Amino acid sequence: MSTEDEALLQAGRRVLDIETKAVAALRDRLGADFVRACRVVAEAEGSVVVCGMGKSGHVARKIASTLTSTGTAAVYLNPVEALHGDLGIVGKRDVAIFVSKSGDVSEVGPLLAYLKRLSVPIVALLGTPAGELGRHATTVLDASVSEEACPMDLAPTSSTTAALALGDALAMVVLRLKGFRDEDFAALHPGGALGRKLSVRVADVMVSQAYPWLGEDATMKDAIAPLAHMRGTVAIVDTRRRLVGVLTAGDLTRLMEREADFLSIPVSDVMTREPKTAMPDELGSAAASRMEAHGIMALPVVGEDDRLVGVVHLHDLMRAGAV
Repeated sequence: MSTEDEALLQAGRRVLDIETKAVAALRDRLGADFVRACRVVAEAEGSVVVCGMGKSGHVARKIASTLTSTGTAAVYLNPVEALHGDLGIVGKRDVAIFVSKSGDVSEVGPLLAYLKRLSVPIVALLGTPAGELGRHATTVLDASVSEEACPMDLAPTSSTTAALALGDALAMVVLRLKGFRDEDFAALHPGGALGRKLSVRVADVMVSQAYPWLGEDATMKDAIAPLAHMRGTVAIVDTRRRLVGVLTAGDLTRLMEREADFLSIPVSDVMTREPKTAMPDELGSAAASRMEAHGIMALPVVGEDDRLVGVVHLHDLMRAGAV
């Protein structure tokens, strides 16, 4: 690597170092104001109106988008456009979030005055907490940074990164306060791979009919055909069809290596007792994660009282987009 290339590499690393420190510094500043801001947003009876100008406007759009996708109705409002007809989207039951590095009210003053007349609570994410905007806000979140990553300390870089991270922290805690679940996320993201991963249930892909199973009194000879039919995994059940174990092709292979006369051995001597299982109504992604973590290709699916109701295979979950 040439001297010039090394200098460029170091310049890039410097940017990442500065922005990393800017975000890390936010952690120790979180306190009662942050909790109050999260509660104000979570308890909004209307929408959350997120405002910002310039680069702060781009951050505001992202915060609004994140809130909307996690169960909180939010909209971005340009403070200038608001004065030319867009004020109609703001109502008395709304909450406003302002994102600003300077904390100056010169460009947002008329909008701020309108919100104050409506008694709309205002959460301010400010790079200059002591600025004039902070004095008008209901709650102020300190998003200040010691320096920009720009070598001239001019272009918003670490300041926008810090504001964006603080907005994410706000949105994720609001999500928790509202009890937002993965099922809710799936309902708001029905399209694409993410929607499939959060909507596919075990019951949607499991084999629930004509799948073989064996009783506890079966022998390994009885297990050979079912193992081939069910791609190497067979459930073992008691007389009430409650799951008591699982037998795999791997179990059969290891037994054949140890025992010459293996066909007469009871499956109960070979099976895995207390095996990993799945439930029909759980997310397919959760079942797939469990299989991958334990290096297994299929799970017996059990219902009430541990009764066997089917088998789910990792490959079927992958084809359904649950992985």
